[in-house]
Amino acid sequence: MKIHEYQAKEILKKFGVAVPKGKVAFSPKEARKIAEDLGGKVVVKAQIHAGGRGKAGGVKLAGSPEEAEKIARELIGKILVTHQTGPEGKEVRKVLVEETMDIERELYAGIVLDRSRSQLVFMVSTEGGVEIEKVAAETPEKIAKEYIDPDVGLLPFQSRKMAYNLRLSGSQVKNGVKFLLALYNAYVASDASLAEINPLVVTKDGRVLALDAKINFDDNAMYRHPEYAELRDLNEEDPLEVEASKYNLNYIKLEGNVGCMVNGAGLAMATMDIIKLAGGEPANFLDVGGSASAETVENGFKIILSDKNVKAILINIFGGIVRGDRVARGVVEASKKIGVNVPIVVRLQGTNAEEGGKILKESGLNFVVAENLKDAAEKVVATVK
Repeated sequence: MKIHEYQAKEILKKFGVAVPKGKVAFSPKEARKIAEDLGGKVVVKAQIHAGGRGKAGGVKLAGSPEEAEKIARELIGKILVTHQTGPEGKEVRKVLVEETMDIERELYAGIVLDRSRSQLVFMVSTEGGVEIEKVAAETPEKIAKEYIDPDVGLLPFQSRKMAYNLRLSGSQVKNGVKFLLALYNAYVASDASLAEINPLVVTKDGRVLALDAKINFDDNAMYRHPEYAELRDLNEEDPLEVEASKYNLNYIKLEGNVGCMVNGAGLAMATMDIIKLAGGEPANFLDVGGSASAETVENGFKIILSDKNVKAILINIFGGIVRGDRVARGVVEASKKIGVNVPIVVRLQGTNAEEGGKILKESGLNFVVAENLKDAAEKVVATVK
């Protein structure tokens, strides 16, 4: 789950991570009042779930409360288009008003799970203020990494090492070490999947602060943090993904025209890959989980068909936990109930797959039953073309 910058900073503050003073404003008048409280000169930052806001005109300096109000009026309600939003952009509904910083240097710090090593990796770089992916591609030597043993956590010597990698000196080192340890503690305690500070700034008086902050939470751990669930902003998410979450369906909208309904995340990714190999474009990722009941299939159909780009659907079910005949009955029942009007290709393997195929063929509906995954992908792409 993603949250806004202002929400991330509120969480980080609770763990002792240094952040600028500031508050969120939902109206121009609120922005003016906050600017007055902060001394007049402030930064006004559009709050959307996307990077690149500064380059898109979503971050502006205000020299007075009046100017802060004017900038907030220009930003709130504006569609902001960045390299991460796509051409459709995102509507700005709120702004963060913060004190200005006397910045000496811009750095980078981030924590994420390295799945290849089953360890958290803490990355720092002297190249702050730019996308870390660009740094990794063009100058990877400028990224220093510390892998963290889960049994002992981030050790002080590792924080000092990263501080020196960031070329901190004097009082900056102490402040930097404190910042990095606090950021790690916040990451672990909140069950985050990503914590990124870009830029991490060093001020001329030696302070080390998070000028920007991005935190994503691990959805699987949200039951431990019901207070974080309240931070979810549905306006920032795709409406179909929001609707799918109501039915506990794992759905991500894509740009293609072949709808996918699969049980299992790994199989769903493999299904999308083989559709691409067959010359097609998947319209979505949809993992219906282990049950694949008539109700689950029906809800999956509704979500997939809400995307007007979908011209055909590939149902790919491996009967391990669930039986193939049960899935087939669910597909037939759901198809009749909601009146699916696009071609459907079904691939069943595993428990009772033959019985399931027979049910589909004898249903009287226009199903194409595939022999294997390659055959299914080729057939569904052919129906689209």
